[in-house]
Amino acid sequence: MTHSTAGTDRTMYWEKSSRKKSHARAWHRAAALCLTSALAVWGGGGVPGAVAASEQQVSPKAYAPIDPQRMSDVMRVLASDAFEGRAPGTQGEERTVAWLIEQYQKMGLEPAGENGGWTQTVPLLRTRVGQPIVSEVRFPKQRLVWQQNKDIYVSTVRPVKQIALSNVPMVFVGYGVHAPERGWDDFKGVNLKGKIAVFLVNDPDFEATPQDAAYGRFAGRAMTYYGRWTYKYEEAARRGAIGALIVHDTPGASYGWQTVIAPGGEAFDIVRNGDDQPVLMQGWISGEAAEKLFAAAGLDLAVERAKARQTSFAPVTLKDATFSLKVPVQTENLKSQNVLAKITGAKQPDQSVMFGAHWDAFGTSTNADGQMVMRRGAIDDGSGIAGVLEIARAFKAGPQPDRTVVFAAWTAEERGLLGSVWYATHPLVSLEKTAANFTMDVLQMAGPSRTAFMVGAGQNTVQEDVAAAARRQGRVMKPEAMPERGAFYRADHLPFARAGVPVVAMMDMAGYPDLLKGGVPAGKAWLEGYMACYHQACDAWSPDWDVRGAAEDVALLYRVGHDLAFSQKWPHWKQTSEFAAIRDASRATRGD
Repeated sequence: MTHSTAGTDRTMYWEKSSRKKSHARAWHRAAALCLTSALAVWGGGGVPGAVAASEQQVSPKAYAPIDPQRMSDVMRVLASDAFEGRAPGTQGEERTVAWLIEQYQKMGLEPAGENGGWTQTVPLLRTRVGQPIVSEVRFPKQRLVWQQNKDIYVSTVRPVKQIALSNVPMVFVGYGVHAPERGWDDFKGVNLKGKIAVFLVNDPDFEATPQDAAYGRFAGRAMTYYGRWTYKYEEAARRGAIGALIVHDTPGASYGWQTVIAPGGEAFDIVRNGDDQPVLMQGWISGEAAEKLFAAAGLDLAVERAKARQTSFAPVTLKDATFSLKVPVQTENLKSQNVLAKITGAKQPDQSVMFGAHWDAFGTSTNADGQMVMRRGAIDDGSGIAGVLEIARAFKAGPQPDRTVVFAAWTAEERGLLGSVWYATHPLVSLEKTAANFTMDVLQMAGPSRTAFMVGAGQNTVQEDVAAAARRQGRVMKPEAMPERGAFYRADHLPFARAGVPVVAMMDMAGYPDLLKGGVPAGKAWLEGYMACYHQACDAWSPDWDVRGAAEDVALLYRVGHDLAFSQKWPHWKQTSEFAAIRDASRATRGD
């Protein structure tokens, strides 16, 4: 899973805690607790080599045809020293890409990349801002000096040598939402060209009460895409703003200020050409700095928040406020690779079903103690890649599907979903004729479970198919535990959803699994132990894992995807989804 603010956002359900050695101990204690989850499930569940031979043996029918041992082996390899943490643009990438191609070739898959090859080149831009020379808001009678990382956090994904803004007007646009299908427009035709747009985080329903017009319009506290920081930056760019600043508050963002500033001024983006350019400056204002800013402009931030929950809200120019910033920027261009394979359909080769996960992790870096560490990404997302390879193996072992089945390993997910974003804007199969995208990102290693979790539940009909398949497994599919965190908008399925493709994301960070051995308390122990190692060096392979729980989830997606690959069915978005209109526009292409 990826991070936030183009680097650290997806702490998902738990904010990243301090990086002490106790975290590693917590992770290994949790792993030990869950090691013994060998139980009878619907006639059984197999015993992978990573589970003690003395355990009670049960049938592998619960997760057939997925092999937990092979999944464990894949994660062991990808998290090994040789792959150096799999950072894009490094020797670790070269070895990872070569290894993935080798696996595809051994299975007898076909290349699905560019020019008949196995890869798709993804041009990346990496930037890092230095210390600001100027960072202030001026009023006629006072000046607010904003310190980077304390009062403000800025970055850029433009290939520039410096950000230079001088006395730029600032306009408060509320939540900055334009959602015609929900009867909502925060902009009211305001001219933002050459100005700084100031946003509230999340969407208008997050704090709404029954007395507010926003109440119930944006799925309650379940975040919609309109609540994401990425949407706000994009909307500011579409409307000609030169910069975008989001007012931080921990509940609305789902993470604290330390998470906002964690990237250290570094940001990544795909290389863009033409009119699709981001704002020159993007960033956040601390809650305290924002209160002082509004007060200096003669406004009460709390009052303006309340107004922003009404359809009558109109943008407010911060009276007499002008923003200036001068900060140097380092830029670097990288080339990375998506790795793609397929089985061509026998009857409808122009139609497809896609399975994907991201191959990248964080490489090597210096920790808080000044030591060089390797962040191996064994579970995030070695587990997803293991799932993709197992599904590919299962398809290849059976009859040729009617539809083409695509197997994708994405780059630069941890840098902002960039590999999947690039593919979705430069597709190598028709996305209008892609029946569904199935994404796996962080699968649990604690053994068979009575439950599974659906992020963004209720968005489309393929999610309902997966829930029905879970019932046939003897399991219960539950909605994610904290939908206000917006997990649906934080993994590699999102670019495909935005292109209209119905998606399902299997993300076992979405709640505490009800394990057959130990129930919810054991599931909580595992997940909290894992979260202590999330994006840390201790996300490393362990021989003590019980991978059958992950295999159950992979089998779930395989079975639903297999049904779609041998059918003419077209899943669709619910009309309440923000992605429904995009898919509906291409209905004639499919004839559904």
